[in-house]
Amino acid sequence: MSTIEAKPGLHHTVADWQNNNRQLSATAEHERDVSHVIRQEGRSLRNETTIKTWWDESDTCRRLGDRIWDVARCKDSLEACALEVDKEMEALTVSKEELEQALAATAVPLEVTQECLTLRQGRRGLELVGDPVEEELKQEVRLIERVQQELQQHIDHTFEQLCVLQEARHQMTMDLQNKMDALDVDRTCLSLTLKSAQISLKTNPMRIPTGTVTPQEWAQFSQFNVACAQEAMQFSQQMRENASLTRSKLQNELETQRRATEFALRKRTHNEEQSRHELEWQLKITEDEISEMEADIRGLDQDLQVKTFSLKLAHTRLENRTCRPGMDLCRDQVQLGLVKEVQQLEASIKALDQKLGEAQHSLQKMCLHHARMSQDLNRKQEALSLEQRSLNTRQRLTDTTSAAVVGDKPAIAGVVPLTNSSGRSRLKTLA
Repeated sequence: MSTIEAKPGLHHTVADWQNNNRQLSATAEHERDVSHVIRQEGRSLRNETTIKTWWDESDTCRRLGDRIWDVARCKDSLEACALEVDKEMEALTVSKEELEQALAATAVPLEVTQECLTLRQGRRGLELVGDPVEEELKQEVRLIERVQQELQQHIDHTFEQLCVLQEARHQMTMDLQNKMDALDVDRTCLSLTLKSAQISLKTNPMRIPTGTVTPQEWAQFSQFNVACAQEAMQFSQQMRENASLTRSKLQNELETQRRATEFALRKRTHNEEQSRHELEWQLKITEDEISEMEADIRGLDQDLQVKTFSLKLAHTRLENRTCRPGMDLCRDQVQLGLVKEVQQLEASIKALDQKLGEAQHSLQKMCLHHARMSQDLNRKQEALSLEQRSLNTRQRLTDTTSAAVVGDKPAIAGVVPLTNSSGRSRLKTLA
């Protein structure tokens, strides 16, 4: 089988070949020029971006450092203010406890005063009088109730102010926690480098998170928290001073009233003793007079009996002489003397009987009055015993005051100077 020859290709001319060579050389030279320019521009861009990146990173680090310093300074201010709030809360708590102790200390005086009023209600008869002691005791009860009301109001206001301070402390605590978290974040960011393992590309890192605020709002928020805390502390300090002054004033009022009541009670007791002594003396001389009167009555009765026998004798003589016979029935001097004797004896018996009746009536009246005086004396002794029991009962107030002075504890019954709380010792900081 014979071989078929291939069809010859299209031949180019020498000029085409030369033109193609020149075109390739020109294109190669142009591309090299373009590449050179691009390389130069790339090197310049690399240098420029490297410098800009370095400066941007340095500026970011500087800004992070400044921000860390600002946040740290704000945190220090909040911590200092929080420490002051803790001290003020402790001082206010101590003031509240003192008010509560003062309020609790009024229970004994009120109980004692009411017990004294109840005891003095046991007086009987004319001894149950509305004297100055009763007025002072009632005044003391009213004063103690008013003191309890004022102390309770101060305790309630102190508790409310403690709640305000606690709320301010809570706000600063939250702000401090946020500041510390922000410091941790910024310090972590400042510590990151190109070689850190934690760096990576993030999705939309330039987004603005919800709740983002301006630097001015950020500064105003902390300043507002500090201002609120300082205002609350200033009001708390004024409240503590007012509470201390009020507590001292009320204690002095109670002590003054206690002394006035005890003075009136001692004065009344002294008057009762004088009255009892006077009545005992009256009873004694009355008893002496009764004894003398009884003796005189016995004497009158004896004289009356003697006069009666004498009258009987005279009557018998007169009657016997009526039996004389005839002319011997004469109205002689004997007869006239017997008649006169009878008349005198009857007049004497009548006078003695009248005087005996008067003496018996006077004796009866003296006995009745003696019984009344004895009854009144018993009532006076009972009243005096009640007054003594009241004085002994009020001794509990003095004992409470003495115990408070020995134990260096405030007592409602003790006189205290009117001072404010600026001289208090420095309090420990709350943990």
